[in-house]
Amino acid sequence: MMKKLYTMMAAVALLAACTTGEKKSDAVQEPAATTLQSVADNAADSASTAVTEEVDGVTAATNVANRPTFNGLLMVSPQQQATLSLTMGGKVNSLHVMPGQTIGYGQVVATIDNPEYIELQQDYLDAAAQLEYLEKEYSRQRTLGDQDAASQKKVQQSKAEYLSMKARFEAAGSRLKALGADTQLLATQGIKSYLEVKAPLSGYVTNLRVNLGTYLDAGEPICDLINKSQLLLQLTVYEKELSLMQVGGEVEFRVNGMGKETFKATVVAIDQSVDATDYSIKVYARVLSNCPDFRPGMYVRARIKN
Repeated sequence: MMKKLYTMMAAVALLAACTTGEKKSDAVQEPAATTLQSVADNAADSASTAVTEEVDGVTAATNVANRPTFNGLLMVSPQQQATLSLTMGGKVNSLHVMPGQTIGYGQVVATIDNPEYIELQQDYLDAAAQLEYLEKEYSRQRTLGDQDAASQKKVQQSKAEYLSMKARFEAAGSRLKALGADTQLLATQGIKSYLEVKAPLSGYVTNLRVNLGTYLDAGEPICDLINKSQLLLQLTVYEKELSLMQVGGEVEFRVNGMGKETFKATVVAIDQSVDATDYSIKVYARVLSNCPDFRPGMYVRARIKN
């Protein structure tokens, strides 16, 4: 009996010990589960933060996109560039300029030797003298005709001679003016042996094509003159970026070989034709900050000013 009692007491003690062990085991496992959940939550938060940061980085890159650049050249406006040529040929008798030299408006560039020029001056002076006489004769005949002292035939003949000479006089004068000759000086100073070629604008001499003794045909160029005071940019813009360009808009540009110095220009014209080769459009901008070192033909890179 006592043996059974001891056995039962041992079983109860063992059962109590097992129950206590299970409780302790549960108490130990709960913090472990909590720790794992916390690690999982932190990992999720980190992943979420990483995704957010990645999205924000993409958004920032999209919002701050690089401004497009446009390639182009410096150029002189057509109104500030002139090609010197004559409607009369001849031999270069003297030359008064060098390439790159500055020249003022009306300054003599060269003189041309051509006997036809002398004849043209003579025709002008002869026409001027005869015109004066014929004008007075026509006036006299018209007065006589009004008084029935002269026939209408003589009046009409006098009128025809006067008008014919007037046409010759004006034609000779127009030809001389086209050559740059001053007809008023011709009347006072007489015939000149050589035709003076004068600068039609102030600027720099470039593309000088002649030397002493060169014979020029009518219309053959002598040299070019350029005025750099109002330079332009000629920019190449493609169709997808054309909407960014507006007349009156400002651009900033750098010139090849002049470092990082930035200059400004204003868009003044947009070409209406598209290049058939690369589908580009020419945009022209007037340079606002001119520089003495600028040369037509220099390569530039431009951006639209913010």
